[in-house]
Amino acid sequence: MSMQDTASSGVALWRLVADGIERGIADGRFAAGDKLPGEMEIAETYRVNRHTVRRALAALAERGLVRAERGSGTYVEAQKLAYPLRSRTRFSEIVGAEGREPHGRLIEATNDVATRELARELGLKTGAPLVRIEAIRLADRTPICVSTTWLSAELFPGAGEVFAATRSMTKLLEHYGVRDYRRGATRITAGIVDATDAARLDLPLGRPILVVDATDHDLAGKPLVTKHSRFAAERVEFLVES
Repeated sequence: MSMQDTASSGVALWRLVADGIERGIADGRFAAGDKLPGEMEIAETYRVNRHTVRRALAALAERGLVRAERGSGTYVEAQKLAYPLRSRTRFSEIVGAEGREPHGRLIEATNDVATRELARELGLKTGAPLVRIEAIRLADRTPICVSTTWLSAELFPGAGEVFAATRSMTKLLEHYGVRDYRRGATRITAGIVDATDAARLDLPLGRPILVVDATDHDLAGKPLVTKHSRFAAERVEFLVES
């Protein structure tokens, strides 16, 4: 049966294209992380126009099966990252254990001052000088979360430059002599991505995110850093370990 014959039976062309690509993902023709053929090639394969292809790809993206990267193409999304929440939580170790390559990228590092809430989390006085680090973390080439981290500027002078060089919070703390640390209480809330984080996470506006607030301490219980992280909900599943 031709594409046109099937369409005339009441099934939209874009749905047939989407179903065909989904079958390709299911049977392994398109593996996680693979770049899909271009719109023109897909259009020629299914004998449809590019508008139909775009609608099919948009439907697949809405379901979290593919992800369009601006100026690059459309890629098959990997399975959700299993992300354990434990006292010793390390992004690089979690991603590496899944067989994927962890990456960190500095967005910006700025000076800040401690609000009452930040001062309480970090054991500092209100108004104490802080370093504020905005970073994005990826598994392979897929953005997983955007995090805002605050540290004492007196305890960690030049922390922004160190993170830019190491691209790892664990390595940053090691630079200042902190060899190990533990996660305190973790608070998780649901949210909707805003325009800034949507661009950073390569998500459409309005998609759900998981917001994680936590503070890390040294082994003596002294607060080191406090974080406000926004995870792409469709790319991660949290595992709470007892």
